[in-house]
Amino acid sequence: MHAGGREALTWLIDQGFINVLFCGNALATHDLEAEIFGTSLGFQLSAGRSVPHGHEHHLRTINTIRALGSIDRAVERGVVKGGIMAACVRRHVTLVMAGSIRDDGPLPGVITDTMQAQATMRAALKGVGLALLVATTLHSIATGNLLPATIPTVCVDVNPAVPTKLADRGTFQAVGLVMDAASFLRELARELGWRE
Repeated sequence: MHAGGREALTWLIDQGFINVLFCGNALATHDLEAEIFGTSLGFQLSAGRSVPHGHEHHLRTINTIRALGSIDRAVERGVVKGGIMAACVRRHVTLVMAGSIRDDGPLPGVITDTMQAQATMRAALKGVGLALLVATTLHSIATGNLLPATIPTVCVDVNPAVPTKLADRGTFQAVGLVMDAASFLRELARELGWRE
């Protein structure tokens, strides 16, 4: 996710607008790598260029968190001070990380059993009043399949097939926005009071 989108999502969490976050290993790892190394898949976020040995940062991030035992412990010990995952820990946001067969690592806390991940997601949806499905095809469709039709839902993705697939699978209440996720998150945060 673009740095501006990461900052906006972090702000939304810190301000209490987000109570539940579903993601995979990738979002968490990219966010943690950005915090620990200032890179995303080895590209320096501040300069937009690759850094020497940056290709190692993704796995070094996972190994750092694994050595500490959890994302919570990394935040508690000050290894991770900012970003999405730190905001989730600070605000006690329910975080469900569902794994994939292609995951690196994965990070501690990623649920690798599909049925267990689905049950955990379903349990976390109790009390949700609005669902934002942002830039994750698989998690968006999975969440849509778990939501009751009474929950207002907004699906944001740069790929127009995602909102279409969501509707085709029965999530008729979803409003689809075809746009960049970072732009959406920045605009949403600005409307709610964020100042970059």
